Amino acid sequence: MLRMRVFTDADDLVAASGSELGVSAWLLISQDRVSRFADATGDHQWIHVDTERAKDGPFGATIAHGYLTLSLIPALAAENYRVEGARMGINYGLDKVRFITPVRVGSRVRAHTELLKAEALADAGVQAVWRTTIEIEGVERPACVADSVTRHHF
Repeated sequence: MLRMRVFTDADDLVAASGSELGVSAWLLISQDRVSRFADATGDHQWIHVDTERAKDGPFGATIAHGYLTLSLIPALAAENYRVEGARMGINYGLDKVRFITPVRVGSRVRAHTELLKAEALADAGVQAVWRTTIEIEGVERPACVADSVTRHHF
């Protein structure tokens, strides 16, 4: 298993372009987490919150919202890498996100992180593109693959 990668400055981040960074610990996706996400977002579709109806639905159980899975990336990826020495880091956007396999409640997920590229910016910053693959324990295909873009100012 890969260890957490710590980036200490802009040059270190740029030099790591194309690197695999780490794999987080497994995280249980509970019905409570899914229900609280539904409350926070107003998305109470039955496939997420109605455990009885979902038993007869297409997935055989309730499933996590795709956006819940996506929203776990910062916490899970924090186990894989850290950028130190930056005055500020911001989310700049997403280049591509795919929800490939539904995450059934009761499953465990983890994040595998790669730094696809990091490029110096004119203002002493670095723009980085991170690929995070959310894996489901015991399932061949991933739940989600997302390329997120961040900017770090040193």
